[in-house]
Amino acid sequence: MNRRGTVRRGRSDAIFESNLNTRPFVTELADLQTRLLEMGGLVESAIATSLLWLVEGREAPSAEIWTVENRINQLNIEIDEVAIRLTALHQPVAKDLRFLTAAIKINSDLERMGDLVVNVAERASSLQQSAPPKPGIDVPRMSQLVQSMVRRSLDAFVRRDEEMAKAVLAADDEVDELKDSVYRELLEKADRGEYPVKAAFDLIFVAHNLERIADHATNIAEDVLFLVKGVDVRHHHAE
Repeated sequence: MNRRGTVRRGRSDAIFESNLNTRPFVTELADLQTRLLEMGGLVESAIATSLLWLVEGREAPSAEIWTVENRINQLNIEIDEVAIRLTALHQPVAKDLRFLTAAIKINSDLERMGDLVVNVAERASSLQQSAPPKPGIDVPRMSQLVQSMVRRSLDAFVRRDEEMAKAVLAADDEVDELKDSVYRELLEKADRGEYPVKAAFDLIFVAHNLERIADHATNIAEDVLFLVKGVDVRHHHAE
């Protein structure tokens, strides 16, 4: 999906190679993928909206974020139910089994991202009572990079694109570096009295939650590599 929640166009159900050769099963796999992409689009859009409030100092419409979070939770339950049912009824093998395994894991990562976006929105709302980020603090840059990681991890999933998934893994290191830089700069400014302490800690928590979202995008990229290559790269992607 794009930032407005439009479903990404891939190769439809042609990407599925069901050993069962049953059209209804292939259709259900494609529908499962579409629901995952809807979740991803909601997460990506919510990150952008939350940080827009933060940077521009707009009043944060918290009801909107909670509406998105409720939809993400609803999809989370639906996807688990469908994936478990398809696994039990059809006993898939090879790529179909890997897809369903990856779908369950990606579903969990996206649901957790939704929770983290709510945390970002709450901190953004709190910042409106203190101070917006000052120029030079790289929270907006960090947000843009995290949104890109979420988008590319889902694009890699749709396209079964190994190289795009690897690019997401590489980007995680840059997010970690930005988080450390934001921590240091905010603590130094607060210590020197150049930035309100409460606002500094709100921004530190924003950076922390963005870094955690990036970790979940990395998990999705690892699941894509498992789906495409049949190899578990968790804890070994640096290699």
